[in-house]
Amino acid sequence: MESQHHRAIMAISLLAAFADEHKDEREREHLREMAESLNPAAGFDLMKLYQDVLLRRVTLEDAAGTLDTAALRHLAFEMAVGVCDADGVCNDREEAFLQRLATALQVPAPEASSVMRQADEIADVPLRAEPAPSEAWTGPAAAVPVAAAAAGVAAAPAPATARPAAMSDAEIDSMILNASILNGALELLPQSLASMAIIPLQTRLVYRVGKVYGYELDKGHIADFLATVGVGLTSQYVEQFGRKLVGGLLGKVMGGMGRAVGSVATGSAFSFASTYALGKVAQRYYAGGRTLNTETLKSAFSRTVDEAKGLQQRYAPQIQQRAQGLDVSQLMRELKGKV
Repeated sequence: MESQHHRAIMAISLLAAFADEHKDEREREHLREMAESLNPAAGFDLMKLYQDVLLRRVTLEDAAGTLDTAALRHLAFEMAVGVCDADGVCNDREEAFLQRLATALQVPAPEASSVMRQADEIADVPLRAEPAPSEAWTGPAAAVPVAAAAAGVAAAPAPATARPAAMSDAEIDSMILNASILNGALELLPQSLASMAIIPLQTRLVYRVGKVYGYELDKGHIADFLATVGVGLTSQYVEQFGRKLVGGLLGKVMGGMGRAVGSVATGSAFSFASTYALGKVAQRYYAGGRTLNTETLKSAFSRTVDEAKGLQQRYAPQIQQRAQGLDVSQLMRELKGKV
């Protein structure tokens, strides 16, 4: 893809991020930080593009008109759908935006409806404590307690106010690592739907960690927890695809649903590390009776992401093994409780 294609797809993704007009200041800040971090490698002024979108100096139709192949237009539409669904099922404003986008991109109505329906089903995955069969993988990840300790990623001692855990530390470690391996493996798959599943799986992990310590969380609380540690749902999704776009990792765009194929090691490492850090910081937070302040949570998350990058290298073979034969449709059926 050419630089103008990257810019157009990023513009459409950012337009989708602001489509509901309800992004709070934390989410706007996350998006700004995302643009700032990716700007040096973008090949165009990504920060200026972010500002132009925010100030409505970029139109959806102009961005769509830059994409001159059906494959690129399908990819842009899938990315926009994923952005709109990152923080939950599309609302009326987002649906109207996507319908307008489909028209501008010349995506046939049946295909657009199919992508939106599938994304809504992923976004609406229910929270529950028990893992689905595909989540509870029992492969080499069982060695996590020793490996994590070797990597220096140990949970901080809980204060005296901590609630008793319903699982052992080893079981919690294994649950967090299995979720991280699964998300790293999903990033290796070519389907856009695979990447769409990462955020719901992270949400479920935080729910399950909270449940271990006696907290019954809802999606609103979990979204607030993620925002507090420094992870915006929408901005994380934009960043996942933005890293691939501006890093030249997409390689080429194939037919069908506009699947992107190329080197995705960076995205896999990002998803593994962010999932692992969310799990470990959630463990510390809920074990300690939710007493940590915002700055402590942010610092702990940032530090654990850096530590988890080394852990990801150790588990790269398991991530690749996990990706082999992983069926996204089957995983989604399991998560919805339809098997």
